[in-house]
Amino acid sequence: MYVRSQIRSGVRSRMARRHGLPLLLLLLMSYSQVGHAVTVNPSGVNVRHSGASTVFLTFRGLTPTQRLEEGLWCGELNPDSSCVMSTIFGRLPARSDLSTASGTNNITDIMTIPPSVARRAFQDARAGASGEFFYVRRFSDTLGGPDEFVAVTCRLGSGGARSPLALLDVELRFDIDRPVLFVPRGSPPAIFNAKIRYNGSGRLKGRWEIVLPGDPQPTAADLLSEASLPIEERGLQRRYTVLQRFDQFLPPTGEVVLAGPDPSKLPHDSDGLYLILLRIEAGDDRESRSDIGTAVVSTGGVAGFSLPTLRYYVGAGENVEEIRNNAAKERLTLIAPRNNSRVDRSERLNFSWNPAPEISLYHLEIRNDDEPIFSALVKGEVNSYTAPPGLRQWQGQALRWRVVAYDSTNSPRLRSAWRHFQIEE
Repeated sequence: MYVRSQIRSGVRSRMARRHGLPLLLLLLMSYSQVGHAVTVNPSGVNVRHSGASTVFLTFRGLTPTQRLEEGLWCGELNPDSSCVMSTIFGRLPARSDLSTASGTNNITDIMTIPPSVARRAFQDARAGASGEFFYVRRFSDTLGGPDEFVAVTCRLGSGGARSPLALLDVELRFDIDRPVLFVPRGSPPAIFNAKIRYNGSGRLKGRWEIVLPGDPQPTAADLLSEASLPIEERGLQRRYTVLQRFDQFLPPTGEVVLAGPDPSKLPHDSDGLYLILLRIEAGDDRESRSDIGTAVVSTGGVAGFSLPTLRYYVGAGENVEEIRNNAAKERLTLIAPRNNSRVDRSERLNFSWNPAPEISLYHLEIRNDDEPIFSALVKGEVNSYTAPPGLRQWQGQALRWRVVAYDSTNSPRLRSAWRHFQIEE
């Protein structure tokens, strides 16, 4: 026995000398994989048994080589927390995946449960299954390590007082049912409000803002509610002119109509297109919090979508009628600068046009009498562009501009007429 022990000891010694460093690294990797685990906060939430629910989640403790993969809802879990395939209720659509890296080893995730998933879970519960189901995210390893599954327990309920406040749908509307309101210069716009559907309860805090002609247009990220952003990005959204603030408690009724500011507070003396924004700030109610490991962040008012905008155009009477008529016929009409206008060279030169449906890209063209001098591509959800200062070199010359709209196949769908303008010397 002693001899065999000596032989085995010698073999291990030679292996250590030959493979010492790789073997040590392998052992360390194996140990770290066994001892490591991704966690989530909150790990259990109350959700509506009918309709959609939205919850802010933080996955904590990722390694640098782990990557977030698909999300599934299911009725039962395997021992490794993955979904039992026969009980899968649905998959998180790519368009609804708002997961974002946060800190050095966290990921924030906005879980929006579709009504179809809640209905399936409720039907199973009525048939005798548990009143709980699971949201599971898979984490892969770029070095080839095993996948890791992390589950959030979703408890069926009414989506009321013990559920975090989350926005399910927001509709901004004037009393006049039009996507763009056309207002004669000097006349205030119509009364407007926001119809909000939500789950949970808590304080709804925020402000109404307005984007003036010539202001940079808000991006999709600018239009997210504050609670939908990781903590590092809060406070970085573009800010605009504040019209009015609001702060009110929402009981667990699921729907509220939020009145807008007095229309007389809205600017209406300068021509151009204006955007009204509803900015929702993060609420800090007890149920609306998430522990990210280094701090607790407020998540009240989370939403799995960008908030809509409300538009109105101010102009002279004839110009307003022209744009209104063309919009009704789905024609592309230029708004500013107006035809044959003279633009002060010290001011920002902003081009705007009425929005058209189902457009993926706008192409702005500017020419003098002889040749093209400038062009720009603008995303379909944006209908304005602020020209760079270099365009002022063409001051005093007769210029013209137009916009071409392209559909999702990159085919030109609409073309505006040419309009003339001049930059004053």
